[in-house]
This record gives sequence, C-alpha cells and structure tokens, in this order.
Amino acid sequence: MATTFDIQLPHYPRGFHLITHEIVSRLPELPESGIIVLFIKHTSAGLTINENADPDVRHDFQTFFNRMVPDGAPYFIHTLEGPDDMSAHIKASLMGTSVTIPIKDHRLHLGIWQGIYLCEFRDGGDHRKISVTIL
Repeated sequence: MATTFDIQLPHYPRGFHLITHEIVSRLPELPESGIIVLFIKHTSAGLTINENADPDVRHDFQTFFNRMVPDGAPYFIHTLEGPDDMSAHIKASLMGTSVTIPIKDHRLHLGIWQGIYLCEFRDGGDHRKISVTIL
C-alpha cells in the first residue's frame, strides 16, 4: 500500500543544497524494501541525486546552470517576478522535479557518494514542498 505525504523545507537561498538528512529525518519507518519517490511541488526549483562529499560539485552545478541559462536574457518574455523568473523555470525543467530511490533494509539505498539535492533557482525562493510517496 502506498503512503503519500508532504514535507515542507525551510527557505534555502539560490544554489544546490544537500537535503538528504532533512528528508530522512522526516520519514516514517520505511519498509524492508520498496521505492520512494520525492516530487517537488514548484516550477522554479528541482531535485537531483549527485555527489554528496565535495562542496565544489555544488559550486560547479551553480556556475554551469547560470551560464547555460542566464537570468534576464533579453529574449525572455515571461519576467513577471523578476529577471530570475523564466531562467528558474527553464533550469527546473532541465534538472527535473522528482527522484526515485530504492529502499533496502528499511533505508534509502543510495550509493556511498550520493545525496539528495534541492536545486533552488530563485533569489527569493520561498519554502519548498516535497511530496513523498513510499511504495
């Protein structure tokens, strides 16, 4: 039987933030095996799984995305919420809105160097909600 609930994260500034501990600390007891799906309920932030040890990875992600999709590009029409509005939507679409993780022995079965990232693409991003489904 599936279980679904929301986790509200605190405000994070623009950037790539490891949230693995924040997610794990809010989970109920996990089944012996299964799958967990995390889905961010926003159009200007994303989720990914990647390197969890070297902070240079977070810096490099930020640099790459900001160069690939610059804020305030003159060809953007959708700028109602400022110069980071449309660029945030594009970055979120490129990064993705969900991650799926196997569950083994009542724990997330991540690799040794893997962590869950919140990818915040707005300067003024608010609290973010993540829908959690455990299967």
